[in-house]
Amino acid sequence: MEHLEGTFQGAGGLNLYYQSWTLQKPAKAIVAIVHGLGAHGGLFFNAVDYLVDRGYGVYAFDLRGHGRSPGQRGHINSWGEFREDLNLFLQLIREREPDCPLFLWGHSLGGAIALDYTLRFPEVLQGVIVTSPAIGKVGVPPWKMTTGKILSQVWPRFSLKLGLDRHASSRDLSAISIFLQDPLRHEYASARLATEFLETVDWIQSHVSDLRLPLLILHGSADRVTHPDSSWAFCLQVTFPDKECYELPGSYHDLHADVNRDEILADLGEWLERHLPGATIYEPLALCASKLPTNRVVAHYREEEKEKTKQRKRKHFLLPSFLLLRRL
Repeated sequence: MEHLEGTFQGAGGLNLYYQSWTLQKPAKAIVAIVHGLGAHGGLFFNAVDYLVDRGYGVYAFDLRGHGRSPGQRGHINSWGEFREDLNLFLQLIREREPDCPLFLWGHSLGGAIALDYTLRFPEVLQGVIVTSPAIGKVGVPPWKMTTGKILSQVWPRFSLKLGLDRHASSRDLSAISIFLQDPLRHEYASARLATEFLETVDWIQSHVSDLRLPLLILHGSADRVTHPDSSWAFCLQVTFPDKECYELPGSYHDLHADVNRDEILADLGEWLERHLPGATIYEPLALCASKLPTNRVVAHYREEEKEKTKQRKRKHFLLPSFLLLRRL
C-alpha cells in the first residue's frame, strides 16, 4: 500500500491537509471520505485497510478547523467553505485518478457535507455513501444550539464544547481509548457553524427529491450522536430508485470503528462492487438488518422478500405505512 500526505488549496486559499492510500496498480474506483465534527481523515484506518485490500483507492482530507488543517477548531464563516473545499478536493482526485470511478463517503457531519454536495453536483460522482449522517436531530444539548443561533450574527466565532458522550462513538473500548488519546480530535463548534449546519440540513431536506445518484445510508440503531430516524425519513423522500438504507441493531455512531465493523465494511464493499460501471445493481445486502425498498412494485418486492426470508430462516415484520423491513 502506498500512503501519501500533502496539502491542497481550499476555499479562500487555505491549505488543507489530505492523505491517500492506494495500491501500485490501477484501482477499481476511488472512495473519497469526508469525516465528522471534531474528527479527522486519519481515523478511518479500518476502512482504508479493507478497501485497499480489495483494489480500491482511498482519499481523505481534514476539514478546515479539524485535524492537521488550519483554522479555528469547529468554525466556518459559511457552509459554502465546506462545499468549495470538497469540490477542490475532488478536483485534485480527478486530476490524479482521471480514469477511475469516484464514490463519495460522508460520515456524521461529513454526511451532511456529502449530501449537500451531491444534490448540487451529481455529475462528478458514481455514487454516494453516508454513515450516521447528521441530517436531523443530533445529540447536542438544545440550549447550546439555541446559544449558537443567538450569537451567530454578533459573535460568530464564539465556541462551545459540544458535550457529546465520549463513549457514544463505539462499543469497542480499544477504539474509545484511541479516540480519547488522539491529540488531533476536538469537541468544539462555533456559533456560526451551528446556524450554517441547521440551514444546510433544512436545504437538504427540502431538496431530497432532486437526488439522482445511487445512495447507501448506514445508521446504527443505538446512535446517540445522530438520530437514525432522520436517515429513515430522508430515505422515504428519495425518489431515485437506486437507494438503500440500513439500520444496524445495537450499533453506535462510528460504524467503521464499532465492534461489528467487519460486517459493516463487508456490506459497504458489496454495495460498491454492485455499483461499479457495468455491474448489476438493486440486489439487497445479506448482512444488513433493515431495508427501505427501492421504488419497485411493492407486491413484487414482498414476494421476493418472503422467498429470501425462507431461505435465510430469518423473521421480519412489515410496516406497510413506511415500507420498512426490520429483523426481530
